[in-house]
Amino acid sequence: MNVLRQRADLGGAAPPRLRVVIAKPGLDGHDRGAKVIARALRDAGHEVIYTGLHQTPEQIVATVIAEDAPVLGLSVLSGAHLTIVGRVIELLAREDASDVRILVGGIIPDADVRALEAMGVAAVFTPGADIRRIVETVDALSADRTHVQETAC
Repeated sequence: MNVLRQRADLGGAAPPRLRVVIAKPGLDGHDRGAKVIARALRDAGHEVIYTGLHQTPEQIVATVIAEDAPVLGLSVLSGAHLTIVGRVIELLAREDASDVRILVGGIIPDADVRALEAMGVAAVFTPGADIRRIVETVDALSADRTHVQETAC
C-alpha cells in the first residue's frame, strides 16, 4: 500500500503535489537509491523527474528551471558532495532560483552534513535513512510552500 493510499484510508488529506527533480551528478553510476526515492515520492503523489546518470551541475539546474521544480534531490555517492552542491547552489542563484529546496542523499560524513546544511541544503539523508522520513520531508516542503503561497495572496 502506498503512502498516498494510507493517508486516504486514515482520512487525512494529502498535501499538494510538488514537482521534484531527482538527479545523479558526476561519474557515480549507482542509481538504485535515487530510483527508490523517486518511486516513493511518485507513489506519495509528487511529480518526479529523474534526470538519469552522469549529470553535470549545469544540466541539473537546466532541468530544474525547465521543469519549474521547487525541490531538487541530489544523490551523491562519489564523495564530491560539497563541490557539486556548492556549484548547483551557485548556478541556481544565477538563474534567480535560490528558493529551490535542495535535499541531498549519499555517503556523507557527519561534519559534511553540517557543512551542507550551512550552505542552505534543506535536508541530508545518509545510508539507512527511512524512506517514509524522506517522503515526509518533501510533504513538509509542500505544506510550507502552500502556506507561503496562501499568505502572499
